[in-house]
Amino acid sequence: QVQLVESGGGLVQAGGSLRLSCAASGRPFSPYFMAWFRQAPGKEREMLANINWSGSNTYYVDSVKGRFTISRDNAKNTVYLQMNSLKPEDTAVYYCATHRSGSLNKASSYDYWGQGTQVTVSS
Repeated sequence: QVQLVESGGGLVQAGGSLRLSCAASGRPFSPYFMAWFRQAPGKEREMLANINWSGSNTYYVDSVKGRFTISRDNAKNTVYLQMNSLKPEDTAVYYCATHRSGSLNKASSYDYWGQGTQVTVSS
C-alpha cells in the first residue's frame, strides 16, 4: 500500500502560480512512475504530466506544456507540480497517482491516488 497526500492547492488569480506537493508513505516510492491528474466538474479525469522513477523523463499534455513542471524528490518521497501562468480553465481538483501498468495517459493504469487538492483560478 502507498498512501498519497496532496497539498498546495488554493485560490489564485489568473496569471498566478501555485506549487502542488504529493507526499507518499508506505511502500517505497522511488520505483514508480508518478503522474498528476485533474478533474473539473462534469469532466473526465485528465492526465497532465508524468515523471519516471529518476526524474530524468517527463511528459506533459499540450494544455499545460510550458506552464507546468513536474518533479520529484525520492529522498523526501514527494512529487511536485509547479504551475505557472494559471488560467481559469485550470480550475479543478488535482490528484497525484502511482502508475501500475499500461498506458501512462489513462487513469485506469494508476492504482494509488491521493484525496485531491482544489485549485481555483479566478479571472
